[in-house]
Order: sequence, then C-alpha cells, then structure tokens
Amino acid sequence: MKIVKGLAPFLLLIFAVSMIIGCSHTDKTDVEGVITNELDLLKNLDSDTAQKYISYKELFPDATEKTERSKEVEEVFSLFFQDFDYRILRIKVDKDKKEASANLKLTTIDARALARDYTISHLEEAILNAADSASQNTEEQSDSMEDRYLILNELLKDHTYKTVETDCTLTLQNISTDGEEWEIKRTHDLENSLVGGLITYLGDSDLLTPEETLTVYLNTLKTMDQDQMSNYLGLESLLSTSDTAKNSIASALVEQMHKNFDFKITDSTVESYQAVIQTEITTFDSDAILKAYQEELDEYLSSPEAVIDGAQKRYNHSLELLLRNIEKNTGTLTHPAVFVLTNDGASWKLQDDGHSIGAGIFGNLSVTPVAEEETAEQ
Repeated sequence: MKIVKGLAPFLLLIFAVSMIIGCSHTDKTDVEGVITNELDLLKNLDSDTAQKYISYKELFPDATEKTERSKEVEEVFSLFFQDFDYRILRIKVDKDKKEASANLKLTTIDARALARDYTISHLEEAILNAADSASQNTEEQSDSMEDRYLILNELLKDHTYKTVETDCTLTLQNISTDGEEWEIKRTHDLENSLVGGLITYLGDSDLLTPEETLTVYLNTLKTMDQDQMSNYLGLESLLSTSDTAKNSIASALVEQMHKNFDFKITDSTVESYQAVIQTEITTFDSDAILKAYQEELDEYLSSPEAVIDGAQKRYNHSLELLLRNIEKNTGTLTHPAVFVLTNDGASWKLQDDGHSIGAGIFGNLSVTPVAEEETAEQ
C-alpha cells in the first residue's frame, strides 16, 4: 500500500503530461488538417481557393485600367499553380493566444524567370504601341489589367518554367469561442509566398538592368514595320508618304535597316537613378549610298538628256537613281552611340525621343537628298 501511495503523485504527473501532450497533438492535427485542406485545393487548381488567397489586382496595382476577374485571368492562376506543391515542416500552437504558426516548404514555378519574361514582353508591347500611336512615350499607352494578364497567359502557355522551393510561414487563428475552428490568416506576405514571390519581382525596378532594358528597345526596333519606324523615330518626312516613288525609297531604306542594323554594348556606368551606356551601332552605309547617288546624278545632270527631259523628268530620274543605289547597297558602317536611361522607381526607361536613334540608324539619309523644289518647274 505504501508503494501504491508513493506512486500516486508520479502517476498523476504522467497523466497530466499525457493530457497536455494529447491536447497539443490534437491541436496540431487540427491545424495541419486545415492547412492540408486549403493548400490541396490550391494544388488541385481550385479557382475559388486561388481567389480566396490571391488578389488578382495585387500583381499589377499600377494598371491604369481595371477589369473584372475573367476566365483568362483565372486560367493564368491555373497555369501558374499546375506544378504547385508543399511540405509542412513544423507546427506550433499557442492555445492561450488562440494562434498557431506553421513553417512550410513551397514548390512553385520560377517566379523570377516569369517576371523577367513578362517585363521584357510588356516593354516590347509598350514600345510597339507607342510606335503605332505616333507617340514615343511608352507611358502614355493604355495599360489595362486584362492586357497584362494576357501577356502572362501567353508566357505560361509558351514556356516551361523550372520549379523552385521557397520557405513560407503560415499564421492561423482559432476563431471559435468554445471549440477548435482554425482559419488561415490572409496576408500580403502569404499571398506573395504562394505565387513564389512574383509580386515582389514584378515590383522590382531593377529586375532588368539598364543594359538589358536598352537591348529590348533596340531589338524591338528591328521588328518595326515602315509606319511604326516612321512614327517612333520621327522620320515622317522620309518614311511616311503616299507618293509611289518616295514610298519605294522608304521601303528600301527600311529593308536595309532590317538587313544591317545591329548593336553591341561596350561599356556602361550607373549612378543613382541614371545609367549611361556606350554602344557601337552597325547600320547600312548611308555615306556610300549618297556618294554613289551623287556621282550618278551629276553625270546625268551634265548630259544633254537631262536638258531635254525637263524638271519633272529630272526629279523622277533622281528618285530612280536614289532607289537603285539604296537597293544595291551591301556596305555597312559602325559608329559609337551613347544612350541615357533613368529609373523612375518602376523600371529603367530610355531617355530618347526616337529622333537621335533614327539619325544614328539612317545617317545622312534621315532626310531625302532629292530636293522638292525640282518639281516646281514644268
């Protein structure tokens, strides 16, 4: 009996500890169940769960035109979460505060790579839109939420992104007054973690370096058609014309640009919010074209044929000579060019109205060498 009495306090202690451990284990199991249920729905591409934890407006808070959540937007989240996975590493419950926290390892697609591709595509689109509207300012263009999600949609369909693992901490609250009803707290950090940090990456003004940004600008120039190039480079007098002969010359110049234009970044310096980039621009040899044209024109003008032809025919022949020399040109020239970019807190932007780029590419042919006044005399 004495032995039994001596063991009684010890047994009570073991019982109490067992009860505490049991309750703690039960709490952790409940919390784990809530987390598993919610994240499994996300993993299984449940659109309601995605909408519950991720505000589609949060990705692009600066979009100038808002739109309702469409099927296209929901498809973006489905594509994004198709490789989503998670592992619960640790759960801690504080019954007194009715709070719990959980450390997780999330598997998502490489959000940084996606954000970089998006930023490049968005800039390309802004430049081409500016060229279409005869405005060099990429900031003046319509920038709707739907347009941005369409870019993401296209990228996620056309690219296969690798997966990355990131750490995440969830906080839960017991919202029941007399029982156990755990609910995950929705926060900006959680939202950002679930999309692999995509919100942070999209808001990073240095996601693309000044050199990478300039590369996008200059590569996009290579894709422009005649009208876009005329608008963006300020070459309306040269490239924008309804005159058949002049239009043929403009088309030939644009073809020469597409065939020969290239660039190489040789140096760059960045101080605070300004970057100065040294480049070498390679383009068609406008000097050689003009020299050959002028020699042929002088020979023609000194001939009896030119006197007989009269002003209008001389003018037409001058255009024909210029066109022929542009079309047969195979020479290129390389010259230095300096570009300045500034960071406005959103991204790096090229500080150029297009005219200096146009002059650098088209050289002495930025304006037509054929004088208009030659048509005046009939």
